[in-house]
Amino acid sequence: MYWIAFGDVHEQTASLSRIPGLREADGVIVSGDLTNRGGAAQARQVLDAIRAFNPRVLAQIGNMDGAAVHDFLAAEGLNIHLETRELAPGLGLMGVGWSTPTPFGTPSETSDEQIGRWLEATHAKAAGYEQLVAVIHTPPLNTAADRLGSGASVGSLAVRHFLEKAQPEVCLTGHIHESRAEDRIGKTLVINPGMLAHGGFVRLDFEDGRLSARLLAAD
Repeated sequence: MYWIAFGDVHEQTASLSRIPGLREADGVIVSGDLTNRGGAAQARQVLDAIRAFNPRVLAQIGNMDGAAVHDFLAAEGLNIHLETRELAPGLGLMGVGWSTPTPFGTPSETSDEQIGRWLEATHAKAAGYEQLVAVIHTPPLNTAADRLGSGASVGSLAVRHFLEKAQPEVCLTGHIHESRAEDRIGKTLVINPGMLAHGGFVRLDFEDGRLSARLLAAD
C-alpha cells in the first residue's frame, strides 16, 4: 500500500500530471494551503483536479485557506484538521492545519499555544494506532523544514515539543515553501515537500507492517 502526499498547492495543479503513481495510490493526502486566500469554489477546483487522478483524498486547510474551505472539506468528508483517520490496520493519521502568526495576516492563523493544544487533543484521538503519520501544516522549529531563504528558522516550538514527546513515525509538513527537506526529531522523520508547483511530494509506503516515507520530485 502507498499514499502520495503534498501541500502548498495554492491553486496551481499542473504538476499533478508529473507525479508517478498518483492514479494507483491508495490515497492522496494534502497538508494544507489548497488556495490563495480562497473559499469553497477555489478549493473545489483544486480537489476536482486532484480527484481527476485519484478520487481518494484527505485534506486540511493551511493558513492561506479560509473557514469556508474547512467547511467545504468537512462537507465532502475529506477533512483531517483536528481529526484522525485509519490508513491501514494499525496505521493512523492525525491532522492539524492553520499556522502560527505570519507577517502577512493570512486567513487561518493562531497562537503557538493553540497549535500545541490542538496537537495534544488530536493525538489523544489516535491513541489506538501502533504507527502514526502526523500531518501538521506548520513545521517544527529549528529543523531543515522551517528555514527561510535567509536561513532564519520560523517554525513552531509547540510542534517541535509535540514531536519530541509523541514521536510519530512521520510528520508531513509544509508552509515554508523554500524549505523542501527531510530532517529527524528523535525517531520522527519530518518531511516538507515544498510547493506542489515546484514538484515536491512524499510517497508513504506501508508494507508488511512497516511504514516508510520518501521525499521525491515530480518527473
